Amino acid sequence: MEYEEPLFYRVGRYAAEADRDVVDMVSGNPDWDPPTGVRAGLREYADAAPADLQYPPSEGLAALREAIGEERGVDPEQVVVTNGAAEANYLGMAAALDRGAGEEVLLTDPVYPYYPGKVSMLGGTTRTVEAEADGRLDPAAVREAASDETACIVVNTPNNPTGAVYDAAAMREFVAVAEDVDAVLLSDEVYHRFDFSGRFASALGVDSPNRVVTGSFSKSFAITGFRVGYAVLPDSLRDAARTRHMLTTVSASRPAQRAVLRGLETVEDAYFERARDRLRERAATFTEALDAVGAEYTTPDGAFYVLVRIPEFPGTMANAKRLIDEAGVAGMPGETFGAARADWLRFALVTPRVETAAERLAGFFTARTDG
Repeated sequence: MEYEEPLFYRVGRYAAEADRDVVDMVSGNPDWDPPTGVRAGLREYADAAPADLQYPPSEGLAALREAIGEERGVDPEQVVVTNGAAEANYLGMAAALDRGAGEEVLLTDPVYPYYPGKVSMLGGTTRTVEAEADGRLDPAAVREAASDETACIVVNTPNNPTGAVYDAAAMREFVAVAEDVDAVLLSDEVYHRFDFSGRFASALGVDSPNRVVTGSFSKSFAITGFRVGYAVLPDSLRDAARTRHMLTTVSASRPAQRAVLRGLETVEDAYFERARDRLRERAATFTEALDAVGAEYTTPDGAFYVLVRIPEFPGTMANAKRLIDEAGVAGMPGETFGAARADWLRFALVTPRVETAAERLAGFFTARTDG
């Protein structure tokens, strides 16, 4: 996989420059409103005193760290507020590799492609473990792959791109594997509010010095542009992560933190339930159209992505461009996410035009078969 120019940008740019209307199912940008408290928090911040317009504490506003600690059931002292989950994952991987307990990072295949990019940037090496047919990573396969060279094991639950969700037993075993080889389990839980199965269990449920959990409000609050994420780190890794965070970015945006804090203080569970209902309906609409053309697809247990395999239409960049040009639907080629699902395509459900996209794809593949 290549990282010089992320394929997400390449596909997005190609779709934007197309000579026709295109339904964007590439990006993971929610298309619904954030909690009302988020906008209120921004408005309140606009009238803040000059002193409140300056650098916030590098580790994050104390009130926000306390709110995150309450939401996730952890000590606020373990929380570092970051510039999105992207930086949080970077800090977690760096903390694992800096321990001197190996240079290898275990990743699932298919994988969110920015993970191996971060490993490479940090000077580590990657080893992949192929997910099962249902998209889940088998803890036994992770245990078999792990060794004294393993510094970090990365899991993502709910998962992008497979939609897999891990239960408490799986999370306990992932942490146990990390402990047994003296590695760090990094659990990216950015989609934890989008669990449709009821099985999601956070790695925070396992108390271990070998466990780091990351998250953000980009997806759950529908504010990907705010770049407010966080890492929950054990005491042994916290200080080094804080230092790297400070030297890399100084701090996360103060107004964005204030807005997220106000959102956390006022949001109700009904907000997240409406989002889950919306995504369930979209998944059903989208996959129903795919049934008509004999497609194989994943039904997500969480997050908001669908992987699709069309007979004799592999998920290459060329075919992704063809769908843009001829069907007016932009999705990601499966090869973006590794070798295991290279012949699949990935579509994001964060568009109100899911029905239009489904009709266009069904029409395109029906005509292709009839022709």
